[in-house]
Parts: sequence; C-alpha cells; structure tokens
Amino acid sequence: MLKNTFNGKKVLITGNTGFKGSWLTVWLLKLGAEVVGISKDIPTTPAMFEELNLEARVRQHYFDVHDLTKLKSVFEEERPDYIFHLAAQPLVSISYSDPVQTFSSNVMGTVNVLECLRLLNPACVAVFITSDKCYDNVEWVWGYKESDSLGGKDIYSGSKGGAEMAIKSYFNSFFTASDCNFRIGIGRAGNVIGGGDWAADRIVADCMRAWSEDDKVELRCPSATRPWQHVLEPLSGYLVLAQVLGENAELNGEAFNFGPRVEQNHSVKQLMDDLSEYWRFESSQSAYEISDNIPFHEAGLLKLNCDKALFHLKWQASLNYIETIRFVGEWYYKFYNESEDMLSFTQKQLDDYEETMKRWKIQ
Repeated sequence: MLKNTFNGKKVLITGNTGFKGSWLTVWLLKLGAEVVGISKDIPTTPAMFEELNLEARVRQHYFDVHDLTKLKSVFEEERPDYIFHLAAQPLVSISYSDPVQTFSSNVMGTVNVLECLRLLNPACVAVFITSDKCYDNVEWVWGYKESDSLGGKDIYSGSKGGAEMAIKSYFNSFFTASDCNFRIGIGRAGNVIGGGDWAADRIVADCMRAWSEDDKVELRCPSATRPWQHVLEPLSGYLVLAQVLGENAELNGEAFNFGPRVEQNHSVKQLMDDLSEYWRFESSQSAYEISDNIPFHEAGLLKLNCDKALFHLKWQASLNYIETIRFVGEWYYKFYNESEDMLSFTQKQLDDYEETMKRWKIQ
C-alpha cells in the first residue's frame, strides 16, 4: 500500500491539529513516517488531536503560519521529505464574520509556505490542500474539471481561489527552473465528513453535539444536495499525489480533484436520516427539526470531475455511501456511548479503508 513511500520519511503537516490534519497524522504514523506538526492551537473542544493523544506521537510546533520567521526556522531545522499544507480558516460561516482573517489565513498562510520553499529550495515534495470551493461555482450539473475557472462569489470561495492564484504565480515565477529541488501539487476536495470533526456550523459536527446531549439538531437547508465523502477519501488522494510527484516530474505544479463516486449525492435530510440510525432513535423526528432560516449564502450544488486523478494517479474513491455513513456513525457513537480506545478504533477504520482501496485496486 502506497509502496512504503512514507516509511522512515520525515513529513511536515501544517494544520495537523485540525480534523483532516489529525486523520492524516494517524495515517502517516501508521505508514511509518516521522511526523512534524505546525498549528497555531487546538481548534475545537473536544478535538480529535487531543482525544487520540497525538501530541505524544509527533514533534509539535505551536505558532501561526503567518509568522514567516518561525516557519522558515522550522523548515530549516526539520528538513522534511514531504510537506502537506492544510493550515487554513476552514469555515464558510466564519468567513462572513471575519473576512480579513479568512483571506489572511488562506492566502497569506499559503504564500508563506511558498516563500519558505523559494528561499530554502529543500529537496522535498509539497502538497497544498485548497478546496472544491476554489471554483467559480455556476451550479451546473456536471463536475468541475481542474481547468475550469477559479474564484467565487463569496469570501470563503474567494480566499481559496486566491490561494490557488498564489500557488500558480509562485510556481511559474520561481519553481520551474532546472535547479529547483522540490515538486509541488495541489489537492482539491470538499463536503468531507468523518469521525472526530467538531468544527462549528458543520452539519455532522452540529448533529453529533446535539445528539450527545439528547437534543434535536436544526436543519437550515434540508434539501441541499452534496456529494458527501469520508475524510479518508481525499486524504488517500493527497498521499497518492505526494507519492506520484516524487516519482514523476511531469506532474509538478498540477492540481487534482478528489471527490466521491457519482452516487454519493444525497440531501442533508437523507444524511441525517441515515446517520440517526446509528444513534438508536425510534424515528428521525426525534433526531432533527427543519428550519428555513439560512443565515448566509451556500451554493446549491458543486461536484468534482476526478478523471484527471484516475488517469494520472490511478486514484478513485473507495467507499460507497452506505460505507461512508457507517464509518461516520460508528466513530461518533463509540466516542460518546462506549468505553472505546478511540486511537485503536481510528486505526481500525484505517485498516478497513485500506482493504477497500485494495478492493478497488488503488495503489
């Protein structure tokens, strides 16, 4: 699996204390990597990073990636073989209340990582994680390709489009020379769900908080349809992208979409109905109530075309919708209702996911 690419390698993750970053940390440790983390703080309470006691298993640096001096110092000290840049302001709701911080984190944080690469020219592979929201979403019914227009009508989308433009301009200005020691790639994904997410204003996280307190969750837009995918799907794509970049210079600077299979499109209401079964509700009416109040704009539909990842990386999504719901529902139910070692259970879900990758002959 993944050809032992990361075994014995030093891997730097920015934003490793977040939801995606924590899952990526667990996976890389399982693959034998030496993980170095950079995060400004623990972003939520509870937090997967703390619940799994991951700080004891990595070398952790706490500071904001806005601090270019500290960032450069860590790059010089650690000399990583691989870099995954996940640090960002990840919430649409916060982008409306604090647009300056959103642009600063998502654009300038990315610029600082790029600047460290430019100044130090390390021998490594760097994968920059943006979002499916980087596309100019006109809400058509087919999936967006990597060559489609970037930028969005809202602050969050604009910040992700801005990060992409920074990567493109740095790459074409500084990173195409023959004496450039590193290679970079971009991963785009969205609508990610999974155990261990407690961020505000995310439907699954809001749901689990409410259900753990025997409350109903309020659905602000139950008919909204999303291509839901488990967090391990895009993470597998990022890992495969890093692996292939290390082997193939022709993909240097390329962006790739990582999304679920076509049949994963389901409404918010359907998602809640299916997840509620893992919480032993007598009926879904006990799990949620519907509200028509929508406090900020959210796009109605945004799908990704992942043909490029299939062709160049031999990557495709592994889990079907039922498996995705099972992974999510079981993780949270065990956390809140059973005396389970959540690190061991998380590793078990990783084992199960790797088996599905083999089933689909992925890497």
